[in-house]
Amino acid sequence: MLPKEVLERAASEMLDANGAGQSVMEMSHRSADFLPIIEKTERLLREILAIPDNYRVLFLQGGAMLQFAMVPINLAGAAGKLSGGGRKTAAYVDTGVWASKAIDEAKKYVNVRVAASSKDKNYSYIPAAPAPETDDAYYYICYNNTIFGTTWKNIPETGKTPLVSDISSCIASEALDISRFGLLFAGAQKNLGPAGCAVVIIRDDLVGAAPEWTPSMLRYDIYVKEKSLFNTPPCYCIYIMGLVLEWLRDLGGLTVMAERNRSKAALLYDCLDASRLFHSPVEKSCRSLMNVTFVFNEVDGEKRAALEKRFLSEAAAEGLVNLAGHRLVGGLRASIYNAMPREGVEALVSFIERFEKNTLRA
Repeated sequence: MLPKEVLERAASEMLDANGAGQSVMEMSHRSADFLPIIEKTERLLREILAIPDNYRVLFLQGGAMLQFAMVPINLAGAAGKLSGGGRKTAAYVDTGVWASKAIDEAKKYVNVRVAASSKDKNYSYIPAAPAPETDDAYYYICYNNTIFGTTWKNIPETGKTPLVSDISSCIASEALDISRFGLLFAGAQKNLGPAGCAVVIIRDDLVGAAPEWTPSMLRYDIYVKEKSLFNTPPCYCIYIMGLVLEWLRDLGGLTVMAERNRSKAALLYDCLDASRLFHSPVEKSCRSLMNVTFVFNEVDGEKRAALEKRFLSEAAAEGLVNLAGHRLVGGLRASIYNAMPREGVEALVSFIERFEKNTLRA
């Protein structure tokens, strides 16, 4: 979801952005018209996220999934036969589908050591993170797990080993100490803008370690040198991101946004905890502010499927959409990202209570 104010402004500037007499979609990415747009977006991102001066900000294509390969290639520095050298080791914590996909991709380039996993309980919690080992090139976590509705409440202590995190579904939802990480990345399409752009925040000392065989389009150092303009970036997405960041700044920044997000999540979790028909399968200490997963209480498979189908159909009739759980796990899920107003969550809670009353009465 995007803020209505952002969509209205983008619509008003569709034919003429910043007095340039053209749409952002028509601008050359190296022109004097577009450069202020990308520079403003980076400046606002640095300001709102409190990004230290010794970190670079990159706007890349390929979404967060491309980072599953770029991270091991650039941070581990060697990849077996391709580099002609030995493979380095990287530690990963497996907390769900996206962490697992990152693990599978990294195995092509490094020796992956799964330091911890919550697979034993269907990823319903965040496991304790053991300390890194001396030969770990980096330590990887997925900060917020969209599919299973879990999130890290405490950042792992990794010492001199760079901590890497996918923050796609929680970026700019609350304050995060950037200095605790070596590298962070996020797809824009949850809290920052439309699909098509990934943000990478990388500490200076981690830039430049990619092996010689690395394709130019996969090298962080090239994007740093060219200020994200090595090739044509996702210009319109970067423009919308700048508008979203202005909206967030004018709202009061991360302090206000975090308060809003905690209030929205508490409202929905309180409803589920009081329910006789639904429950959240996630341990309370690990619950996500962004993705609230819930399932029907003890119901057999066939009946549960029928109830889910009716729930989704009746919800859609009231304008409550995109509530199906991820196709890999099923169940139900409400993603209440930054732009979702409290009124939207209140409407969902009201619907859940009415659906439950009608179902139990029947």
